[in-house]
Amino acid sequence: MLPRFDPTNPIACFSVLEDVTTNVKQIQDSVLEAILSRNAQTEYLRGLLNGQVDKQSFKKNVPVVTYEDYRCYIDRIANGESHDLICDRPFSLLLASTGTSGGVPKLIPLTAEDMEQRILFASLYAPLVFKHIQGLSEGKSLMFYFVTRESETASGLPVRFMFTCVLKSVNPTNSFLWDRVQICPHAISICEDTAQSMYCQLLCGLLQRENVARLGAHYGSSFLKVIKFLEDHWHELCLNIRTARLSDWITDVQCVSAIGKFLTAPNPDLASLIEQECNKPSWEAIVRRLWPKAKCIEAIVTGSMAQYIPMLDFYCGGLPLISSSYGSSECFLGINVNPLSKPCDVSYTIIPSMGYFEFLEVDKDHQNADHDLAKNAPVIDLVDVKIGHDYELLVTSFSGLYRYRLGDVLRVTGFYNNAPQFYFVGRQKVVLSIDIDKTYEEDLHNAVTNAKLLLEPHDIMLTDFTSRVDSSSIPGHYVLYWELGRKFKDAKLELDRDVMEECCYTVEESLDSVYRKQRKHDKSIGPLEIKVVKPGAFDELMNFSLSRGSSLSQYKTPRSVTSEEAVKILEATVVSEFLSQKTPSWETREMHSGR
Repeated sequence: MLPRFDPTNPIACFSVLEDVTTNVKQIQDSVLEAILSRNAQTEYLRGLLNGQVDKQSFKKNVPVVTYEDYRCYIDRIANGESHDLICDRPFSLLLASTGTSGGVPKLIPLTAEDMEQRILFASLYAPLVFKHIQGLSEGKSLMFYFVTRESETASGLPVRFMFTCVLKSVNPTNSFLWDRVQICPHAISICEDTAQSMYCQLLCGLLQRENVARLGAHYGSSFLKVIKFLEDHWHELCLNIRTARLSDWITDVQCVSAIGKFLTAPNPDLASLIEQECNKPSWEAIVRRLWPKAKCIEAIVTGSMAQYIPMLDFYCGGLPLISSSYGSSECFLGINVNPLSKPCDVSYTIIPSMGYFEFLEVDKDHQNADHDLAKNAPVIDLVDVKIGHDYELLVTSFSGLYRYRLGDVLRVTGFYNNAPQFYFVGRQKVVLSIDIDKTYEEDLHNAVTNAKLLLEPHDIMLTDFTSRVDSSSIPGHYVLYWELGRKFKDAKLELDRDVMEECCYTVEESLDSVYRKQRKHDKSIGPLEIKVVKPGAFDELMNFSLSRGSSLSQYKTPRSVTSEEAVKILEATVVSEFLSQKTPSWETREMHSGR
């Protein structure tokens, strides 16, 4: 585990970072020893290890598992059985993961000790940003955070999302550290009404625009939702600023009280300035124009979030996009020690104190996605990974997970001291499949990225997308749902059929040889279809997910949809449809690839 240190002391933070990334093997061995010695008598490990807590027995006898393999233990704990089924320490709560099982969030156990470690982990990163970006200390952060109303299990164990845990861990009676760093008062950030919270956070940020040194949200998609909210509410925000009177629909007592400290007198000059910027025909660089002293945007834009980079660049005027850290509900894992690296080059340095990490090598055909094959694949320690190789991560945590398949595919890019650095490739998940074809999240993202380049000459942006397989046709075919927007406000969205059909073809051309062969020669896959949906369709999809318990801070658009309800939402918003008019090449590309 991380040693205790003063998180407000940059020198102490750097010292710990250097130490844990240098002594990687020693720390990993110590972490595994600590986890096994503590938990050897739990029901789960006792049945597997029979008291043997050495590394060799662990690797030989403890199986690689998924959530579904482990679900029965977590369900038993949720229903009131003792924590010592899997862990020697009581759980303070269950975390609701952004991943789903059967359409609902997974539940991940968390101890109070592990929560403290995660807060320390976050402290390691903060000094790096100030070291690499000049001028941050001259202002504060306008970070948009949102909590979700917590629930509880049948036995009364709290269920929360990770960000709700972090935000509610701040002691409101001793929040001077928060106030020293954040523009928005803590009381507004923990408001459970998302609309009121977002409105008041924006209002705080606009009233103190000259003091904002950086902005952001957890995910790039979340920050774009804030911009869209601003686009819908800037008239009202300006009225509040002009009159020093808060809108009547803001009724949360803590929000009203916190805003009252800033909305003290009419400010018509500020209101006019904001109106002038927001009234311009294009919202290009609107973030930089409204917050002129901002130095960066902090939001995760790796993996599936890379889709949003062009839009973030458009709205933020080229401000550096910083992906700070890599983590999950199961475990916090790595930090970006080079904050100013380009989004496409971001690598995360694994912090070996946070858990015991192992890796399944992933071949180019993604064969490890087969669970039975993964069980027989060799498992590699953190210190034995090789640069340029792809791996799926296994986590053994202090909170009772053992050799748990996280489902993330990571590519080794180098080392920081002795700690491996990983590029986040994507989820080890087939998102589309009709016959023997298997299209993975990374494949789909790359194909869509190639296709959307055709839209740029027409000043059209792809704002979001998802996909599904349509098996109602013979043969079945891939369907992509695209939400499109114009770079200029009020400009009519007119789509050229030839361009859109070429987009369909480009996606197909970008998919792998198995798909293209099935399409061209075997005729077992039909032409790919793009369905354009009306503006706001993906907000409806998000609201559907939120209504089923997801968190706005942690919400990610699914890259494929399978539930009937989600498909109905999308189908109801379709405004135009396009089919690929050409079949993708196969023979020529196979010869060039040397396969």
